[in-house]
Amino acid sequence: MKGLYFQQSSTDEEITFVFQERENLLVTEDNFVKLQVKACALSQINTKLLAEMKMKKDFFPVGREIAGIVLDVGSKVSFFQPDDEVVGILPLDSEDPGFCEVVRVHEHYLVHKPEKVTWTEAAGTIRDGVRAYTALHYLSHLSAGKSVLIMDGASRTVQLPDFLSFTARVIDVSNGKVHVAESCLEETGGLGVDIVLDAGVRLYSKDDEPDVKLQLLPHKHDIITILGVGGHWITTEENLQLDPPDSHCLFLKGATVAFLNDEVWNLSNVQQGKYLCILKDVMEKLSTGVFRPQLDEPIPLYEAKVSMEAVQKNQGRKKQVVQF
Repeated sequence: MKGLYFQQSSTDEEITFVFQERENLLVTEDNFVKLQVKACALSQINTKLLAEMKMKKDFFPVGREIAGIVLDVGSKVSFFQPDDEVVGILPLDSEDPGFCEVVRVHEHYLVHKPEKVTWTEAAGTIRDGVRAYTALHYLSHLSAGKSVLIMDGASRTVQLPDFLSFTARVIDVSNGKVHVAESCLEETGGLGVDIVLDAGVRLYSKDDEPDVKLQLLPHKHDIITILGVGGHWITTEENLQLDPPDSHCLFLKGATVAFLNDEVWNLSNVQQGKYLCILKDVMEKLSTGVFRPQLDEPIPLYEAKVSMEAVQKNQGRKKQVVQF
């Protein structure tokens, strides 16, 4: 039985993906579930976070968003039984790669998959669904009547306008002719928006920004300008730098800044109950059509290595899923 792993170079700058033979999983531990994987989604690997957590291995398992059928359960498992259809996200310290026919996972990382949801939809949506839920409910406290600006919203795996139940207005800034701050202030009558969810921000002027891709991102000053009174800025920029004038402007508006960390639930064991509720709600919204995922065509396991290399380089737009 083969599984996909990655190995970091001595400088930690490059990673290599390799298939390795694995031993058959014979024993299912107390709170663990033995799972036949039916689908596993491809996502970028945060090597920087792994290094910060001092997770050093010769080979790291690859693939975490999985859906499959329960084969066996440990003696202390209370939520699942053999033949259950489940979906979940493997923890950062998982010993098993999702890109493998059979894996072991603690029951607290799994929820039941609705019957109407396909394997690829479940695996391909679960991570981005949790991300959207965390950003809009837990960090920005979304409620009826709020105005929301979602940067790069049209390309996200989970279409958030469906999740939010509102009419979307798309602002195309890719050609550089449209100024996002001016457009948003015009749309809101100068009041600004209640919530901004970015997909990265530019910290410097375009002239000082060497990366062409980053030049298309909104500047931090634009986002601060867009925020209305009491607004919430949810950012994915982990190295965000705010100067005193920026902080003063946020202070005058009574606005807040929160950081969207994909692994926040994974790093906090005390929040496990909340996390499971989120996973269940994401699957419920998927089964009822509230979430409408934009997925690429499923790919076979033997193409996972090449596809992960492309994903790690941030190539491609739609979410890819390996179907077993």
